[in-house]
This record gives sequence, C-alpha cells and structure tokens, in this order.
Amino acid sequence: MKKFWRRITVNALAGLTGLFLLSCGKTDKKPLNILLITADDLNYNSVGAFGSKIDDITPNLDRLASQGKVFNDAHVTIAVCQPSRGVLMTGKYPHRNGIPGFHKTNIPDLPTLPEELQKGGYAIGLLGKMHHSSPKSDIQWDVQLDGFGSLGLGRDPERYYEECLTFLNKSKEAGKPFFLMANSHDPHRPFALSDQEQWAINGKYWNGKVPRKPSRVYKPEEVNVPDFLPDLQQVRLEMAEYYTSVHRLDETVGRILDALEESGMADNTLVMFLSDNGMAFPFAKTNCYLNSTRTPWIVRWPGVVKAGTSDSDHGISGVDYMATVLDAVGLPEPSSMDGHSFLPLLEGDKQEGREFVYTQFNETSARRRFTMRCVQDGNFGYIFSPWSDGKLAFKNESQHGRTFKAMRAAADSLPEVATRVKLFENRVVEEFYDLKNDPDALKNLANDPLYKQEKERFEKALEKWMVEMEDPALEAFRKRNDPEALKAFMDQENKDAKELSKMAKGHERMEETRRW
Repeated sequence: MKKFWRRITVNALAGLTGLFLLSCGKTDKKPLNILLITADDLNYNSVGAFGSKIDDITPNLDRLASQGKVFNDAHVTIAVCQPSRGVLMTGKYPHRNGIPGFHKTNIPDLPTLPEELQKGGYAIGLLGKMHHSSPKSDIQWDVQLDGFGSLGLGRDPERYYEECLTFLNKSKEAGKPFFLMANSHDPHRPFALSDQEQWAINGKYWNGKVPRKPSRVYKPEEVNVPDFLPDLQQVRLEMAEYYTSVHRLDETVGRILDALEESGMADNTLVMFLSDNGMAFPFAKTNCYLNSTRTPWIVRWPGVVKAGTSDSDHGISGVDYMATVLDAVGLPEPSSMDGHSFLPLLEGDKQEGREFVYTQFNETSARRRFTMRCVQDGNFGYIFSPWSDGKLAFKNESQHGRTFKAMRAAADSLPEVATRVKLFENRVVEEFYDLKNDPDALKNLANDPLYKQEKERFEKALEKWMVEMEDPALEAFRKRNDPEALKAFMDQENKDAKELSKMAKGHERMEETRRW
C-alpha cells in the first residue's frame, strides 16, 4: 500500500505557533487551520450541488463546492444530533465512544479531537450546538457559545459572522492555529415561520425570543416533496417551511466564510461542511435510510484539494473525520479510533477499503431505544432492526409536525399512504434496498429471491464489521429469526439506556461561556 510520508511534524515555537508542516515536499510556513461548518437536520439533496431541484436554494454552499471537492457517498455514522457529533469528535462508533444517545461520554480518558488539537498548540472554538457538540463536559474550549444565547437562537447569520471573526482574530493575536466548529441550528425544527416556531417563541422553549426573519420565504408551489413522502397539501406546506430554513442556513454558511476571508487566513484553512443527519421528516432523521445518513460533505483546501471535483467511488463516514484532520495537520492519531483518514482522497488519489459504509441508530432524544444497524455501498443497503416486533411503535420528533399528522389522516382513504405509515411505525426486522434505482427506499427486497445472493453478501459484511467492532447487537443479528432472542436483546438495550439516562441527569448542563 502506498505510504504517505509527506507531512512531518516538528515543534517550532512550543505552544506559541503550534506546528510546522512539510506538505508535498515543500515547507509550509504556516500551520494548517481547521474550520468545520455543520448544518442541523439538512438532507443531502437539499443542496444545489447535490441535486436540489430548487433553483438558487444554497448559493453559498454551491460556491464552496465549486472551490473544492464534493463526496457523493458520504455519510454520518448515526442520524441524530448529539451521537452524530460525538462520532466526529472521537473517531469512534457510538456503541464504543460512550455516546449512543443524548449525553456526554462515560469514558473519561477517551481521546477527543479538540483535546488532541489543543495539545498540539491549537486554539479551539465551538459556536452553536454547544451541549451536543462537546463530547465531554470538561473540555476547556477557548471559546464556546451556545446558539440560544449570542447566536440568535442559532439562526442569525450576522451573529455567526461576528463571533467567528472575533474568534479568528483572537487566535491570530495569540499566535496559534485554530480549530473552529461552527454549528448552525438551521434547518432544525421549528422551521422558519411555522406554527411550531410560534409555539417555541410563546412558550418556555424560546421564552419570547424571536429568530432572525428569513430573507427568502418559499411557497408550497415552489418546492418539491421527496418521493419518500406523499405529496399532500400539509406536507408540501411544511416542506416550504423547511426550505425557508435551508436558505437561512446557507446565508449563515456564507457569513462564516466571509469572516474567514476577512481574517486573512482562508488560504491556509481546511474547510469542511456537512450536516449532522437528514431532514426531520419521517423516513429520514433518526433512521438508517439513505435520506437518514447521507450528508452533503464538501471539502475546500487551497493548494491540496482540486477545485470543482467530486468523488463517487469511495464511501466516507463521520467516524473518519477525526483521523483525517489529525493526519492533515500532522498530529499522531490515537490508536483507539475506529475511523480511518481519507487524506489520500483529498490529495486526488484512490484508497482501498472504502466499499462499505456502516451506520447505526440507538435511541431518540427522548432516550427511547430503537436499535438499528445498516451497511451500504452506494448500490444497495441492508438494515437490521431488532426492535421491530410488529407491536412496538416508533416515535421521534418528526411525527410532531404537519407531515406525519397529514399522513395519518390520509391513511384512512389512501392505501399507499397507510402502508407507509405502518412501515414507519412498526418497521420490519430486515430491509434491503436497491439504492441505485430506489434511493428513497420504497421497495423492500429482503424477501425477493432474485436478490437473495446480493442480500447475503451484505449480511456477511455487516456481521464481519460487528465482530471487529465488538457490537453488542452481534448475537441478536445472528439470531435475527428468533423473536425471543430479539426481545431479550432489546430488554437489555432499554436497561442500558436507563442507566445512561441516570448518568446524564447527573451532569450539569453547560452554560454559555467565553474564555477569551
């Protein structure tokens, strides 16, 4: 295998100027900065560069894509906020990093990306989604701001611009390279100008605070309803509210990039953008479908990543992010990580071992367990759901809006909608989809004899991964045709969830802080 000895790290001004890197045989006089921008609940194909059918919905993201590389087979590892971000910051799968649900890690000595970079001389900053994006309560960020305070409920592009520029200038004054994770709260529910938003403003959720008014309001007739949802009037209306939030997200991204440009450090900054999971609608967020985990991953790195390129041949995942960043800046990678650096792909090379992407789901924000495991390769996808017993009903936040209520109402008269509602609520133990021809997972092929051999290939791949990753769901998977074994596994899962919930309640919620 080709070895990459292109980056040699030396300590230059111990703790003042951080790291000097040798890149492509030439000395880079400045250490590399890292900017990670995330969206909250953005579907991959809501972005123009990833196939959105709405003209000019994301001009800033499209511009960023034209300046770098887009990955068309990129996934988050788990399609729900805090666990997804926990994977990014630890390089480990949720069942191995202590963050399967909405809480901090219970592994005190677990290496994390911000701590590793801080030890390497980096200033570290966190803007928005603070509680969900910091895997430990005791990480000493140089700056950490929760979106509900200084960032206008996480939905004000101008506040992100101001706080980003302040942090960037402070890191420059300190003579340190920076790692900044800037997290928009858009397009997370409540969507812009929706009934849910008004409820949030009037109630204790936002307590009278009003988010920044969107500059562009989409009408129902201007948007498209994805094929995995029925095209009903209320669904289309809620989709318009979602896209209004998507456009405001794009403005936030634009202003963050403006701040980077004004800081004078853009040419020496590795920028990555992605969403933490798919849109908060049925069959997307908190599931393992393509619309759940596929993310619009964009990378810009002047002088390294060729502008205007794309990669559809390699599967990358959120579990690979930490390894890739440490590889790029020349810091050693902790041996405990599950992910692998995709730096060769950024440099325009190919990389073996990226045929499959493994994703999972464990519990909702209400700390209810609905365990799932999935393996995909861009052509097919296999999902194992041991919780599905035909009786238990799936519950998540996407059922609280207009869409699922409309689906329930329509189910009385439209058999095809009734079928979708039943599948969403009860699921089945095994699902297998031809994602190349059916990306919205509308036809389950798990029992189709024509796909038996292909399905078995994916079952073997998933089992092999579960063995390697010491997945507690392994034995349940091996006994997937035994309802009693699945019940016993889920009983243990729910017991574990209760224990973790007790631990989480013992932690104090972090308050908005500024250290600079």
